[in-house]
Amino acid sequence: MADEYSDQEVCNLENGEANKGSGKEIWNVKTPQTMSSSMLRKKSDPMLVSNVRFNILRQFLANLQEVILGTKLAVLFPAIPLAVVADFYKFGRPWIFALSLLGLTPLAERVSFLTEQIAYFTGPTVGGLLNATCGNATELIIALLALYQNKINVLKYSLLGSILSNLLLVLGTSLLCGGLANLKKEQRYDRKQADVNSLLLLLGLLCHMLPLMFRYSAPPGTFTANSTLQLSRASSIVMLVAYISYIVFQLKTHRQLFESQEEDEEEEEEEEKAVIGFWSAFSWLVGMTAIIALLSEYVVGTIEAASDSWGISVSFISIILLPIVGNAAEHAGSIIFAFKNKLDISLGVALGSASQISMFVVPLCVITAWIMGVSMDLDFSLLETGSLAFTIIITAFTLQDGTSHYMKGVILFLCYIAIAACFFVHKIPQSESTNNLGAKPSIRFMAA
Repeated sequence: MADEYSDQEVCNLENGEANKGSGKEIWNVKTPQTMSSSMLRKKSDPMLVSNVRFNILRQFLANLQEVILGTKLAVLFPAIPLAVVADFYKFGRPWIFALSLLGLTPLAERVSFLTEQIAYFTGPTVGGLLNATCGNATELIIALLALYQNKINVLKYSLLGSILSNLLLVLGTSLLCGGLANLKKEQRYDRKQADVNSLLLLLGLLCHMLPLMFRYSAPPGTFTANSTLQLSRASSIVMLVAYISYIVFQLKTHRQLFESQEEDEEEEEEEEKAVIGFWSAFSWLVGMTAIIALLSEYVVGTIEAASDSWGISVSFISIILLPIVGNAAEHAGSIIFAFKNKLDISLGVALGSASQISMFVVPLCVITAWIMGVSMDLDFSLLETGSLAFTIIITAFTLQDGTSHYMKGVILFLCYIAIAACFFVHKIPQSESTNNLGAKPSIRFMAA
């Protein structure tokens, strides 16, 4: 009993005694993203560290057990030191790329877990804001590193791939699996949340299409890249304002629209508690973010070498492989919820992540590039913008009636396969791998 009491004292000191004595309520923020990632978590066994004599060491080992071993993807953690060793000993760059991709998979899920743990102590508003900014931390870090290395094409391809993957692969697979698993049930979902996200995606599509349409509509001899750049920066500010409005709408004024109403009664009765303390979660979050940055640097630096070695285009690796591996945990959770006929959560994962990439990460990269003096615009070229436009339109039509069946999933999934085949055969010259995607078409246009 003394040991148990000491453990509780250590936990209280770490979390802040105000949680116990001052009546401060510990909040938990359940969003579709955190609920999706939670499906791949597993409970730890406290008996494994109960025999350690020193309280501080016992607390550290307990936290280590929760963070490292508390996920079903823990088997992929060895890929992280292997990637570092491969880089240190100058192994083949494709090996560094592959190991880094595998290492990013459990890290992305653990960032979601740590964000949820912090939300227990900060309240629903701050917790929701953390989730809104850290939900796609891996994609954001890869994008910023690609921007720092002036690999604009890798940046744009990876962000485009995240949107396409969420709307077609994740949502399509979820609707397909959910429809097959619930053939005798009518699957329904709340259209209000889907409508809000669809409106955001359509606004983002408009801002992406304006620079492209401006370039092709300009009279011969009058087009300048600086005009497109200025238009892109103005559009990015508009997108960020829209995303901030969306956060206020989601967390404050219309919060009830984004709260899942499909939780089981047993889950509702069970009291949720934090498994690690606030400062432990914050420290682990900082550390894992640093590791994600390191592995992302490996990915960005070796992607061309992997493309040459495997005979696969950079566009295919960036648009197809990076999003699939980086969001594997979140995607798997979305499919599991669809099996359980909880489509509101599945839609929240797919549409919420796509909206965050389109309306937050992309314009943030444009503004950051502006500050760094790098010329990055929203002109994703004709093929890429066309793929994005048809994806958003098809998704909006798919979700317009509030019901689902497996045929909708089949259509979305086949659309993703068709786009993947397109970018598999789409190759750009290696000498242009660091150029803006819109640069080459604009040169052809001006020559014409």
